Amino acid sequence: MNIQNNPSLMDQLAASYALGTLRGGARRRFETLARDNATLRAAALVWQSRLASVAELQPQEAPSPVVWKRIENLVKADKEARAMHAARAAPAAGGWWASLGLWRGGAAAGALATVAAVVVGLNVNGRLSGQVSELTARLTAAPEIEYVAVLTDDKASASLLVTFDPKNKTLALKRVGGFREQPDKSLELWALPPGAAPKSLGVLGADPVVRLTAAGTDMRQVPALAISLEPKGGVPAGSGPSGPILFKGALIETPK
Repeated sequence: MNIQNNPSLMDQLAASYALGTLRGGARRRFETLARDNATLRAAALVWQSRLASVAELQPQEAPSPVVWKRIENLVKADKEARAMHAARAAPAAGGWWASLGLWRGGAAAGALATVAAVVVGLNVNGRLSGQVSELTARLTAAPEIEYVAVLTDDKASASLLVTFDPKNKTLALKRVGGFREQPDKSLELWALPPGAAPKSLGVLGADPVVRLTAAGTDMRQVPALAISLEPKGGVPAGSGPSGPILFKGALIETPK
């Protein structure tokens, strides 16, 4: 089946990928397809963002030893499977997919922390179907995501993940790279509408996640976003970027 013509299936696979229930050959096939399919990558990013927000809804509670043992077993099995696959497979493709930290390294720890929070909130001895049903109910409280963008530097290394929530008219920008501006500088977000001057969407603070107010009209019909380095506080209202463009990326509408 050609999943590119099946948005519902694409969304289900992306959810399974983000949750970690898509494993083995199916997970590797998904990653192969996503390297060349921006819509599929966007769907996976959206689900990772949704799952990350679930942890914020959970009351603090110490995980039981059973939870940590299961996570330890999953990590061990995943490392062994990756080692075996790496020994047999050709070198992985580079570029955006290889550079995006959301998929490898420290992101694995973040994903496991999210899963741990979900498992603690649910019944760890219950059936998977029951867990998924309750998780789905919790996700109804998560933000809607209509657009997503990964802003990269000139070496195609991801630096910011941008999502737009039309329900709350909010842009969320999450730093996923190591860049930090100097104290006397600010990062400013720009919409790049076709045939028109860049439009400022706001100045970023120093927090790992920054939220800016934006209307749907600011985002629709905008093919790309960019980040410029500006004097502290950004440029005067009504003017364009004065500093260098550090990061940019396409704005992708998420699957419905």
